[in-house]
Amino acid sequence: MPRQPRTNPVGVPQHVIQRGNNRQACFISQQDYIAYAGWLKNYSVMFKVQIHAWVFMSNHVHILCTPQKTNAISQMMQSLGRQYVRYFNYTHQRTGTLWEGRFKSCLVQTEDYLLQVYRYIELNPVRANIVKHPAEYPWSSYQINALGKVSELCYPHPIYLAICNNPQERLERYTALCEQKIDEKILKDIRQSTNKCKAFGNDVFKSQLENITGHSMKSKSVGRPLKNKA
Repeated sequence: MPRQPRTNPVGVPQHVIQRGNNRQACFISQQDYIAYAGWLKNYSVMFKVQIHAWVFMSNHVHILCTPQKTNAISQMMQSLGRQYVRYFNYTHQRTGTLWEGRFKSCLVQTEDYLLQVYRYIELNPVRANIVKHPAEYPWSSYQINALGKVSELCYPHPIYLAICNNPQERLERYTALCEQKIDEKILKDIRQSTNKCKAFGNDVFKSQLENITGHSMKSKSVGRPLKNKA
């Protein structure tokens, strides 16, 4: 079957995942993380994509971002991926592919859902048992969004800014939000929506996107349909 075209509405946030091929490491040294972050910043500016949250794990990355022009995220990720592979292969004396095909992504509803994805991304190292607290992991946006670290890469989304008008209190409220456990159903919905390139939000949001894009935004149930009982 032909691949479904990506839906990339301007102004709608997206949760992006890029995985290493066969789960292989795509970051080996500290310099690898630094190089990737630098090119992410450059290409996000070049293609007009606002970066709100991220985490760089050893074999995959999560990015929450909003495109400001059509096809901006695809252009950013393609350019970033090619640039980083050239660097990675040269630096680590290897050849061949690094990434697992196309990146995965889902469109995210802002109200009630966007901050759930913020937390999902920044708490990834805790769920993976790499650190006990997200502040201990240096390769995520948690230190920016929760602790106020200055960053040229991070562009705060209006929903994040609306947590509180006072900057210090906003940091404290966001920190408290991240200390709350994410509901298992929300974790499942985020993963399923992203892996299937659908939408994360309520049914009204999904229907609106379907009308705009002409593509299904709702994840279908896996397995055979149930038979009607007599």
